[in-house]
Amino acid sequence: MIGGARVRLNRWQQAAVAVGSAVGALLDPRRADLIAALGETTGKPAFERVVQRMKSSPEGRAILLEQPRVISANVGHAWDLPPNTFGAAYAKFMGSRNFSPDNRPPVRFMETDELAYVAMRAREVHDFWHTLFDLPTNLMGESALKVIEFQQMYLPMCLMSVIGGSVRFNEKQRKLFFQHYFPWAIRAGMQSTDLMCIYYEKHFHEDLEDVRRKWGITPAPAAPKQTQAAAASSGLVKKP
Repeated sequence: MIGGARVRLNRWQQAAVAVGSAVGALLDPRRADLIAALGETTGKPAFERVVQRMKSSPEGRAILLEQPRVISANVGHAWDLPPNTFGAAYAKFMGSRNFSPDNRPPVRFMETDELAYVAMRAREVHDFWHTLFDLPTNLMGESALKVIEFQQMYLPMCLMSVIGGSVRFNEKQRKLFFQHYFPWAIRAGMQSTDLMCIYYEKHFHEDLEDVRRKWGITPAPAAPKQTQAAAASSGLVKKP
């Protein structure tokens, strides 16, 4: 099931939900349901373009046809794969944070089943992208990944999330983000292959570095030495 009961909205209702979700998400960025609603009510044209790109790609067409779900029942085998594999790296990412792939909010405001699936797919592969780009789940890591997601899908929600996230940085973190991670994220998003057209589950058994090279993915760089303290306070630099 892609979502719960889907809700059809007219334009005024879409605008009201979008504004309310945007305000609520800025006040409490932990509200995944509000961020999801914002993405759905402002992202229809972007998701329609993603669908067309997926239909032009062999793996993208397979995803649309088979509609795989990133849920525990389907990705649990990743925990049993060799440590050098993409699947094992994903399992480590999820396990170290006590995350479950089953905890994504349902799609409620997409008009068609196909758009609803693609919106859910974008939501569910988010943690694959964290793994591949080696980004943490703190505010700076999420903001950097939203830049990449915007480069890939042009979702207005991603841009708004970056703006909202940067407001919450302290001065040193903001300088670090815009001078170091923001330029990297722009380049990383442009250089990567079309990330929505990858059937990630079929590549779990492959070497992590091999798939990064194959998909043109550049992991997040280490923070410059002079900004280590700011990075450490945001959690972006890994402790030895």
